[in-house]
Amino acid sequence: MFSKRVLTLIIAALSLTSFTAQSQDRRPSSPKGNKGAHNVSWNQTDTVKEGSAWTLTFPLGNHVESQIDTLTYNFQRSSIPTLVTDAYATTGNFGSEGINLLYFNRLPRATFFFKDALEEWIPMFRKQKFYNVYIPTTILQYEFGGNKLNHQDRLKVDFAGNVNRRIGIGASLDYIYSKGAYENQALKNFSWGLSTYYLGDRYELQAFYNHYNSLNKENGGITDDLYITDPAELQGGVSKIEPKSIPTRLTAAHTRLNGDEFFMTHAWKMGFWKSEQVNDTLTREVYVPITRLIYSFDLQHNRHMFKNTNQTQAKEFWQNTYLNPDETLDFSYLTQMTNSFGVELIEGFQKWAKFGLSAYISYQTQKYKQATYFSNPELTEDQIAQLTPLPQNFNVSPELTKSMLWVGGRLQKDKGSLLRYAASARFGLVGDVIGDLELDGNARTKFKLFGDSVQISANAEFKNIAQPYLLQQYISNHFAWNNDFGKTRRYKVGGELVIPWTNTTISAGVENIQNMVYFDSESMPRQHGGNIQVFTARLDQKFKIGILNWNNTIYYQKTSDANVLPLPELTIYSNLFIKFIAFRVLKLQLGIDCDYYTSYNGLDYQPATMSFHVQGADKIKVGNYPFCNAYFNARLYQTRFYIMWSHVNQGWFSKNYFILPHYPMNPRRLEFGLSVDFSN
Repeated sequence: MFSKRVLTLIIAALSLTSFTAQSQDRRPSSPKGNKGAHNVSWNQTDTVKEGSAWTLTFPLGNHVESQIDTLTYNFQRSSIPTLVTDAYATTGNFGSEGINLLYFNRLPRATFFFKDALEEWIPMFRKQKFYNVYIPTTILQYEFGGNKLNHQDRLKVDFAGNVNRRIGIGASLDYIYSKGAYENQALKNFSWGLSTYYLGDRYELQAFYNHYNSLNKENGGITDDLYITDPAELQGGVSKIEPKSIPTRLTAAHTRLNGDEFFMTHAWKMGFWKSEQVNDTLTREVYVPITRLIYSFDLQHNRHMFKNTNQTQAKEFWQNTYLNPDETLDFSYLTQMTNSFGVELIEGFQKWAKFGLSAYISYQTQKYKQATYFSNPELTEDQIAQLTPLPQNFNVSPELTKSMLWVGGRLQKDKGSLLRYAASARFGLVGDVIGDLELDGNARTKFKLFGDSVQISANAEFKNIAQPYLLQQYISNHFAWNNDFGKTRRYKVGGELVIPWTNTTISAGVENIQNMVYFDSESMPRQHGGNIQVFTARLDQKFKIGILNWNNTIYYQKTSDANVLPLPELTIYSNLFIKFIAFRVLKLQLGIDCDYYTSYNGLDYQPATMSFHVQGADKIKVGNYPFCNAYFNARLYQTRFYIMWSHVNQGWFSKNYFILPHYPMNPRRLEFGLSVDFSN
């Protein structure tokens, strides 16, 4: 199987390289004055071609500059779970549930909290990009690895094109299919999306639609860690065991998470025309907007399903059974619609307009449905006798609609070479969010030091917000809660220093959390009444001597209460490689990289609710193990490919390679990838 795939990969790479090389030779030069143009370079982030890209802010759809990129540096990391971050805990399989162990890199908890575990693998508002490209572009990426029993495949396609200089369209597709290295952890993740925009002098439209569908088998972890650390003890002296032969705690459990999002934002710009000098003899009329009137609409459907048909295993895995002793079939739904109206005074329409100022009002409805509560089949007296009584005074509505209203504003300065800043505020006025307050701000500047520019930035944040409804009231076959949590308050400050001539980036921050909600050792949401402080510092240092490169990122983080918020204290990512250009056109990167974090009392995973929770009294430590990959990356014109031997160090120093309690890392395997940029 490997030989055929490798041969196919090599033939495809050579054929497509020849094609793209010829295409590039025929490519017309970019028009003069393309302000969004970027040059292709052999850097850590290589731009595809002339053009620009942006993401949007919520809810008004303001632009945030982004990049049109194909990742050349470390392209091989796109096929392993640690591509997400340098410390990422997962259930093992690529594309499976996971949590960021670097606390300051975690996103706020989602309203539909099931999405948190798969946030890196499903399309989200913050990741949606719009492209303004001179040449229509399709980037096709295919990766695979493993054998017939544990193979992993990923197909990813991104398209961007312009109808004209004002109208653009885009499309994306991402399909992950992996059988998993261990039994009962196969998954299929499929997502796709469409986007478009119109950027006129007076009117703007930006819109996208995304769909995702993730189906994961849940194995609950292996039955005994000795199958990894000392299999001879369990097998009468036989020291080797195939990963697929290791028994798991669950064999008939599945999770499905799917959803849709449609977003559009319209803006009408009011302003004036003025003459602009093009050259000594030519002028042109340009429109200068002063104010934008904005309407945004966001509609999301989210669905979660958990199914388990082996109730013998269920009695051992879960303490409670509330609805059906013979089978678990849980459903939860959330439909969320947000309408926002805003007005913005645009920065820079006159010399005295040194900043932009906006204000908005947002109205949101949330419709929840918890199907198992009211669609339970008729049970016999014997079945009822096997059920766990619901908690005292338990009262959860099977269908519920909530309404919320916010007002907010933003002050920002995005232009200028010396100082840029932004500050925003949002206040909750109606519904569960009444009294909510969110404030944040950041500033960045640069100054000359030893002949080069040093960049420095600072940020601050305060939030006093209510908990999502599903953390307050929830019903399923194995979990039921009826909470009355108070608001969580967070204070956060941080800063970053970038020194270009030494390739050094230093950052630090501290956060105080009061009334934090977490999942306890019984996988139930709990509110910690006290304060928890988290301090973090990061050093990013790159060394280079000729073609030899050594890139290192070191994180230190300290939590004041590891029983509620456990975190590894020290995390290191180190990448030693050589990088050079052969035959004037072939860009090569060969090296070995490692992720490492110190041991800590790892979070456990609850498949029924897709939540990560703290352990009980018998705590199991994970970490203190390097995960290393040997790799070869190459790029020829618009074709990239890699070969990687992942987890190359398996068993060299330790066999305790668990990323979560009872969830071992993927064993050593060979992986391949190919990416081609088709440009018309």
